[in-house]
Amino acid sequence: MDAKDILTDAFGRLPDLVHAAVQDLTRDQLAWAPAPGANSIGWLVWHLTRVQDDHVADLIGTEQLYATGGWAERFGLPADPSDTGYGHTPDQVAAVNPESWQVLDEYYRAVHERTLDFIAGLTADDLDRVVDKAWDPPVTLGVRLVSVYDDDAQHAAQAAYVRGLL
Repeated sequence: MDAKDILTDAFGRLPDLVHAAVQDLTRDQLAWAPAPGANSIGWLVWHLTRVQDDHVADLIGTEQLYATGGWAERFGLPADPSDTGYGHTPDQVAAVNPESWQVLDEYYRAVHERTLDFIAGLTADDLDRVVDKAWDPPVTLGVRLVSVYDDDAQHAAQAAYVRGLL
């Protein structure tokens, strides 16, 4: 198994995790937080999808699906490509208001498909290409994809945990 196969397998596990976290929840359940200021299931899944959309779009050199695919409006938010949820205040977390659990699932799947298409076209040499020199050591494409996967897996697990509390 090569690195591209491992990335494909890892990212391939996320859609089922996302789906299980949101399936059949109402808008109120998606907005529920276990404590004041805590993240809701809706925000967690929105955020993990926003991170993947933002980072992969940057790697591809294209616009994010969030801004171009009509997704932002379905979350009650402006189509601001810089808003991925990092540093959100409790009020900003509460403002993420998906129309339904399906919109979270559909947005994630659209971003996921683009990610898999991108990974499918990569070579081993591509994965070694430096994409961010601001870090020491500089970040390669392969490391950036692992970072995106790791962030998404953690947030999907958090959403599943919050669902369990709900």
